[in-house]
Amino acid sequence: MLSKKTKYGLKALTYLASQKGNTPVQISEIAQHENISQKFLESILLSLRKSGFLGSKKGKGGGYYLIKKPEEVLMTDVMRVLEGPIAMVPCVSLNFYEKCDDCPDEDACSVHTLMLKVRDSTLEVYRNNTLADLVK
Repeated sequence: MLSKKTKYGLKALTYLASQKGNTPVQISEIAQHENISQKFLESILLSLRKSGFLGSKKGKGGGYYLIKKPEEVLMTDVMRVLEGPIAMVPCVSLNFYEKCDDCPDEDACSVHTLMLKVRDSTLEVYRNNTLADLVK
């Protein structure tokens, strides 16, 4: 299941991408419009800023803004920052691979085989969608 952190992060990014120009938007505005706890949203936006998706400006007229164009923000990158590994089990992860403790032979493992297909299908969707695709 998608975590609330990821769900809210996607909503906040989509809201920022839908704004005219690249002017900073206050956290309170995003929180109110998307019905997200402001305190929780602060930590999500901070994470997105540290990961290079957002910039921030302090003071009057301050807030958060997108650093890249929405067409340049790949969902694979966003999901990895907010949700962590895309693969459901570590033995099929491209970036966070770990051998499963209970599996002597990955090539003979039915779970491994299925999860490779799930990972590849999921990556196909994420790779072919950008933040611009989420803006209505």
